[in-house]
Amino acid sequence: MRSIWNGSISFGLVTIPVKTYSATDRTSSVSFVRIHEKDGAQIQYRKICELDGKEVPNEEVGKAYQPPGDETLVPITDDDLSQLPLPTAKTLSILSFVDPAEIDPLQMDKAYYLGPNGTTATKPYTLLREALEHHRKIAVGKVAMRGRESLAMVRAHDGALVMHTLLWPDQIRPADGVVPDDVELRENELTLAETLMDSLGELDPAELHDDYREAVEELVAAKLEGEEPVAAAASDTGAQVIDLTAALEKSVRAARGGGEHDAEAESASVTPIRGRKAAKKSEAGPRTTQRSGTTAKKATAKKTASATAKKTPAKKAPAKKTAAARKTSAGRKKTASSSEKTGTSARTPAGGTAKKAASKTTAKKATGRKTG
Repeated sequence: MRSIWNGSISFGLVTIPVKTYSATDRTSSVSFVRIHEKDGAQIQYRKICELDGKEVPNEEVGKAYQPPGDETLVPITDDDLSQLPLPTAKTLSILSFVDPAEIDPLQMDKAYYLGPNGTTATKPYTLLREALEHHRKIAVGKVAMRGRESLAMVRAHDGALVMHTLLWPDQIRPADGVVPDDVELRENELTLAETLMDSLGELDPAELHDDYREAVEELVAAKLEGEEPVAAAASDTGAQVIDLTAALEKSVRAARGGGEHDAEAESASVTPIRGRKAAKKSEAGPRTTQRSGTTAKKATAKKTASATAKKTPAKKAPAKKTAAARKTSAGRKKTASSSEKTGTSARTPAGGTAKKAASKTTAKKATGRKTG
């Protein structure tokens, strides 16, 4: 890299000669030139004198200072600037060492690499870098570059010292009219937002690239080959999610690798309208179940009652038979006793039937013996 400024870093009685190199490259960004649409010729920018209307060559172009609110132009030459009592003209004078959090990123302007200028600067350069890393501090000072003095911040980065020119505090505009009114946030919304921040993981700088520049290069290549450029398909962002909690839950699932379609399907249950419908359906289900269960219980009770009613006479039947048997036995005893008293046999129909049944049984037994 080519050095763009040579000077020194000064803190206390220590002086470190350094060379300054630009740390950023803006040439890779997309830039366009202006043309005349009628014939395609490039439009040139010429330096025209407002007094005589003639073009002014570069060697005749100077600089001047115009006071605010005044049309007077005061010519300023390089010799005038070089004679200014500016101690920071060639020196980055460090004023203090502070915590990195004390520097507002809004103040950061341009970045430069600082390298040691000569072998004698190697040791103090390394000492300052190691001290900044070990103490976790940054250096803040003032430096004059390209005709103006600026605030500067020096920090250790990737084995080197990096200087950031800073804007002055009065160059930072206030945020009046930008901040919204007081908004009430729920605790679960803040928790989901923090979960989403953790789920996104770390940033890989190797995966960062300028998609717009690549698209412009493809467009230019197609035009050079005489082809019609292909219009990019519009990205479908889907319907706007009004429920902030549902949007956060969907984002967390997508960040964890659930996939966009899965996240959309799962997030359907957390939206207010669909959630209410699902709740109504779920409430209807248990009611139907309870009714059917009650009917089943009633049917079971009826069956149990009928079965109990049927079984109860069956249990009482033996008791009736026993009472009848007792009465018959008592009758037989009375008949036998009366027969013994009179000396005659009882010729009641029941007694005749009993004799016939006894004779039939004796005949069957005799037949069975003969057969055996």
